[in-house]
Amino acid sequence: MKYNLKFCLLLLLVGIIVPQAQAQQQDSSSTYNRYELFSPLFSQKYANDFHSATGKPGPGYWQNRADYNIEAKLDTTDHSVEGSMTITYTNNSPYEMNFLWLQLDQNTFRKDSRGTAVSPVGGGRNTIDTYTEGYELNNVSIDLDGDESRANYMVTDTRMQVRLPEALESGEKMKISIDYSFKIPPYGKDRMGRVETKNGTIYTLAQWYPRMSVFDEVEGWNVLPYLGAGEFYLEYGNFDYEITAPSNMLVVGSGQLENPKDVLIDRERDRLEKARKSDETVMIRTQEEMENQSYLKDDDGMLTWHFTMEQSHDIAWAASKAFIWDAARINLPDNKKALAQSAYPVESAGDSAWGRSTEYVKGSIEHYSEQWYPYTYPVATNVAGNEGGMEYPGIVFCNFKSKGSGLWNVTDHEFGHNWFPMIVGSNERKYAWMDEGFNTFINGVSTEAFNDGEYYSEQSPRQMAPYVFNDNLDPVFTVPDVIHNQQNLGIEAYLKPGMALSILRDVVLGKERFDYAFRQYIERWKFKHPTPWDFFNTMNDAAGEDLSWYWRAWILNNWKLDQAVESVKYVDGDPANGALITVANNRKMAMPVELAITDVNGETGTHKLPVEVWQNGSSWTFKYPSTAKLQKVVIDPDSELPDVNPGNNTWQEVQLKAAPEGTTAQTVFDSYLKAIGGQDALGEVNDITMKLSAQIQGYDLKVTEMKKRPGMYSRAVNIPAMGQTVSSVTVKGDNVTVKSNGQPQQLDEEQKANLMKEAIMFPETEYGTDAYDAELKGIQNIDGTEAYVVEVTDDAGNTFTIYYAVDSGLKLRQETQNDTNTSTTTFSNYQEVEGIQMPFTVTTNLGPQTIEMQVDDIQINSGLEDSAFE
Repeated sequence: MKYNLKFCLLLLLVGIIVPQAQAQQQDSSSTYNRYELFSPLFSQKYANDFHSATGKPGPGYWQNRADYNIEAKLDTTDHSVEGSMTITYTNNSPYEMNFLWLQLDQNTFRKDSRGTAVSPVGGGRNTIDTYTEGYELNNVSIDLDGDESRANYMVTDTRMQVRLPEALESGEKMKISIDYSFKIPPYGKDRMGRVETKNGTIYTLAQWYPRMSVFDEVEGWNVLPYLGAGEFYLEYGNFDYEITAPSNMLVVGSGQLENPKDVLIDRERDRLEKARKSDETVMIRTQEEMENQSYLKDDDGMLTWHFTMEQSHDIAWAASKAFIWDAARINLPDNKKALAQSAYPVESAGDSAWGRSTEYVKGSIEHYSEQWYPYTYPVATNVAGNEGGMEYPGIVFCNFKSKGSGLWNVTDHEFGHNWFPMIVGSNERKYAWMDEGFNTFINGVSTEAFNDGEYYSEQSPRQMAPYVFNDNLDPVFTVPDVIHNQQNLGIEAYLKPGMALSILRDVVLGKERFDYAFRQYIERWKFKHPTPWDFFNTMNDAAGEDLSWYWRAWILNNWKLDQAVESVKYVDGDPANGALITVANNRKMAMPVELAITDVNGETGTHKLPVEVWQNGSSWTFKYPSTAKLQKVVIDPDSELPDVNPGNNTWQEVQLKAAPEGTTAQTVFDSYLKAIGGQDALGEVNDITMKLSAQIQGYDLKVTEMKKRPGMYSRAVNIPAMGQTVSSVTVKGDNVTVKSNGQPQQLDEEQKANLMKEAIMFPETEYGTDAYDAELKGIQNIDGTEAYVVEVTDDAGNTFTIYYAVDSGLKLRQETQNDTNTSTTTFSNYQEVEGIQMPFTVTTNLGPQTIEMQVDDIQINSGLEDSAFE
């Protein structure tokens, strides 16, 4: 399934613009504990005869098998599927089985289903807006030892138990035959459904037949219900299936089309053969041919498409008379080939959109095949449907409106799933991070490689630290249906574990060691069912590193990283003898350390420390061979780590000049207030409305900020391309509301109090009161301008540093720090509005990310109504 990670980053950056109401408070449980991080007890209890301590399948590992024969018919008059199927189930376990469990996912669309009961009121991909009756089971029978009989079965929500008349012994096979039908929902939880186009309906069919549940040595029968967030866990086997549909429809499905002569005309078969030999996209069915399909109809108006799929745990298909169809060759290792193809409506056509889909499919699969493991299926099909993005073996459904980088990203992501979890069959119902997170990681590598990085933009982990280490998050090691909202699922299942693997590769192990170990994991567990510890142990084993501390911090717990340069001293007080640099690890997570060091002569150097220094405690002092006084020491100079408090990453000797005698913090504030208009004029300002704009990650951003006396404040952040207000803050007296994507956010009393201060019309008028302590530190050169440096602390203990120009008195910069981030805001381009000097350019920095806001309009005393702050 696809989450727009670029949009996730955008929302983070929007959070920088909005006042930091939701900054998390540091709690005592976050204190670094070396005994906890480096505890020797990690994986011992998970090693056994089936899942070994090496990470390999143990000598006793076994796995059951399910082979399917299915015949199904698409009825376009009532949007339904009618099917008849036989499952050949093989019991490879050492146990006799008295019953079997199957998955009936279509039942989630019933009005009385558990999936409906937990459907979010506010909408989202798991919301059920229209209902069906789920599966209608017309016949369920079994063949056990050649004895055919009607099955004794019970349906519970999305699960069916088949109770056997006698035990299925170890090593034996049996058959289950089911006749069934169901209505196709318009929108099937972003995994299947139908979409109307001007040339006909597109049907995307998944979870369209009863499927065997997994019986394994870890859980026994895996019977978690299908609710929506948790995806799939299925047995491997071979599929032989037929789809009968109206003859004017093109049907594409998982696996190999076995009867092209029966369903394709000569020119389409010729073009298909040409495509199998072409690195360039070949049109199989053009728009003009799609619109004139009378030649395709046969006598009874129906055609049957026959597909086979080997060594797979699922299949899906799509059908429409509106499909344009193109294809090209996929080049695989060892001179093997496969076919990339795309099916999409005219609404999606064009070189900026789905006209490049097959190129994207080809590029994605060729990269993954070369980098990690060869693609295992004969065909890779991209279908334009109403899903945001959904993966199945050999076929994916992507939104028909996607184009450009959006289409590349969703295509690459969904086909990445053919490695996780199609080849490596982890349990998605419980461990979404083992498929979504792993896939997010390989997507980053693939996007950097595709077409010389056409759609690649490097993202800094430091930018994402407040987002991935939010205290409101669950640990990554959380069942997806337990994760308490969709936004958190995007972080915990996709973004955070993907980032964890990237940092493990780039910072901890290096690419060569990581890639070798990661390939070993795929090789060991291809077409098998690994547990999390199989992955942990394989990476430890093949990389030659005990990474227990890493898995414990990143995956099992929601721990944070905060490393700091604590102090710089000199041996015997003389810089020529060397510097003694002390670094600190303040939170529960630990990482290796890299420092960039600059002396007063401009000489630079680096120093690296392994993670083992933190086995000695929360601080470490090392000797650096300096010959001159140091000017600057920076931890993580390239922002490779998600440090939640980058403000303490830098030690710097700042040269402050003494302020003139008689100058105090209050006189600096008075000079500023005089410079922007004077106390009398400022006192006449009853309300201000500001409209600002910026661009972030290629998106236009619009901000509207309003203030009114007494005690009213509002700020709304809108992204026009999204058609929504993504965040808002409203203050009216002691009534404070913060919303994210329309959803109210919980605030504690301190957060509310901080936001209420935003309603102060001109804060400097309050800095001389008892609610604040202000201290003039001196004069510092700021980009060639001498500025007074004033440190202000409010009654809640929040401290910020403000810089005012000595000559003009105007405010130049403000630095604000809390335990989750440090931001620097600069003010420039002052212009007069109704006699008041206002900055028309406001620039905010968070780590390496810079957001420049331009003021489009300011209105003073426009007569704002109190109702604007409801």
